Amino acid sequence: MNTEVSNSLQGRAAGVTVNTAAGQPGSGNTTVILRGAGTLYGNQEPLYIIDGVPANADNMKSIDPNNIESVSVIKDGATDIFGSRGANGVIVVTTKESKKMSKRQFRKLQKKRYEQWQKENTPSVIIRDAAAPTSDPKAQTEKQEEKIPVDTEEYEAFDENKFESPASNPLSTFSIDVDNASYTNVRRFINNAQRVPKDAVRVEEMINFFKYSYPQPSSVHPFSINTEYSDCPWNPKHKLLKIGLQGKDIPARELPASNFVFLIDVSGSMDAQNKLPLLKESMKILVKNMRREDRIAIVVYAGAAGLVLPATRGDEKETIVSALNKLNAGGSTAGGEGIELAYKIAQENFVKGGNNRVILATDGDFNVGRTSNTDMQTLIEEKRKSGVFLTCLGYGMGNYKDSKLETLSDKGNGNYAYIDNMQEADRFLDKEFKGSMYAIAKDVKIQIEFNPSHVQAYRLIGYENRKLRNEDFANDAIDAGELGSGHTVTALYEIIPPGVENDFVTAPELKYSQVQQNGNQYSSELATIKFRYKKPDGDKSTEIVQTIADTAVSLAVASGDFKFAAAVAWFGLKLRNSKLVPNKDVEAIKKLATEGILTDPEGYRAEFIRLVNRIE
Repeated sequence: MNTEVSNSLQGRAAGVTVNTAAGQPGSGNTTVILRGAGTLYGNQEPLYIIDGVPANADNMKSIDPNNIESVSVIKDGATDIFGSRGANGVIVVTTKESKKMSKRQFRKLQKKRYEQWQKENTPSVIIRDAAAPTSDPKAQTEKQEEKIPVDTEEYEAFDENKFESPASNPLSTFSIDVDNASYTNVRRFINNAQRVPKDAVRVEEMINFFKYSYPQPSSVHPFSINTEYSDCPWNPKHKLLKIGLQGKDIPARELPASNFVFLIDVSGSMDAQNKLPLLKESMKILVKNMRREDRIAIVVYAGAAGLVLPATRGDEKETIVSALNKLNAGGSTAGGEGIELAYKIAQENFVKGGNNRVILATDGDFNVGRTSNTDMQTLIEEKRKSGVFLTCLGYGMGNYKDSKLETLSDKGNGNYAYIDNMQEADRFLDKEFKGSMYAIAKDVKIQIEFNPSHVQAYRLIGYENRKLRNEDFANDAIDAGELGSGHTVTALYEIIPPGVENDFVTAPELKYSQVQQNGNQYSSELATIKFRYKKPDGDKSTEIVQTIADTAVSLAVASGDFKFAAAVAWFGLKLRNSKLVPNKDVEAIKKLATEGILTDPEGYRAEFIRLVNRIE
């Protein structure tokens, strides 16, 4: 490290020890150690954050010590913010250069530094043998270098939905998705100044993180259906169709008795402040909402699974909290065995007509027994037949297995949230308790038929892993998503009207089949939309049919909810670097979202705009 920079750190950051081994100046033999910080991977080097971007000691060499504006040190609790990379402490450096820059210039500098750091540190870091003579460059060159992963987070890869022609594919069929884990996970990456992995972005989950002002159902069905048709903001020649469902809000006094089984991962991978300790505190929020008629049991799993609290009345809160407080992390992760036991306990205490649910809390890092996504899918498909619902709560970073938790919730009559802090725990487990934990309808499917007279091409925004075959719509054996009390679900279709030139789809030339137009019979209809759902304890689905008028309003007079949902989708498509979105201007996204804020009592929409502002 540059000697003057070393001296600067030594004198300006409390708790920092700078050791320089004998050798030639500039040989890179300086080490920085934070007093009170543990060691990781056998080395004591802290994580550097330079102007908001992760860095290492080598990156510090290029900094002029006279350009350092401030230096601060984070020791205790560094892993809460930065994960395992902060286990040896964090040195945060702000340069004078960054203070003089415009916002755009500063973002470019951040991007350049991040790309440099990512190139040097992904997918591995270099661990040198401490026994090698550090003053001998030849020995360092010849010494075998060991590579270990920086992180092992897993996301299911998928391709973005393409445009379809109603002439050849008039039907679009999919399951609803009430999960919103993707949004909170994306938020975590942006807040930590990390690049967002493309496959961590599921646009429908970002849209459905937010609540929209749809009316309560007024019919016998458990949800209202709402549509709005306007211009597409990222391509003004196209249109955007919004479909919104509003679940019936059941008063708390009318909620059925609950039979909850907390299935808690206490394996070694959960031994971090933002994992098991956060998990225990967030579960206490859920306990707070329990009543005398409710029951809670606690199953834990590490190398094996075990019952630590049998089914206990919901008003015995001290007993339940005491059991949570005694949990500690250690060992391997037998997730499959834990699921087996949790469902067994849930079935033994099954409440007929009640709310029977396993609540799985984990980082998803299963490594004993059934471990693959396919194994987990097979297991959970067996268990959903029991009538027990599933909620997955994801915690942590670095080794987070999003793909497993998504698979479990998708296939297990469940929902899925990522808990990155207590604010999110409070939102999902308290403020939205009824929607998260009480299903009013299950296996909710949507099928829409577009009128080729008004639609040249269409595509569903998001829901890639929720698409169904057209014949699955009426098949009651096919699983689909659940809708909770008071929940809203929103879906967007991008539509290319007839006569608009595009490079996305061309009508097929058919020799033996001709697309037959219906003349003026359905000239006012854009599409027909069908819904199917089952009661939470039912096996037979009910169908609802509704037509959508070919009546579009300009984006300027569209509802605030339409504008905000479109802005969230637009941002998600930008993060995925969608090839189907020609305009990815951040300022335009922010402007549209700002126009759609309306009432924002919890500040979530304003927070979204702040996230957009951090992306170039």
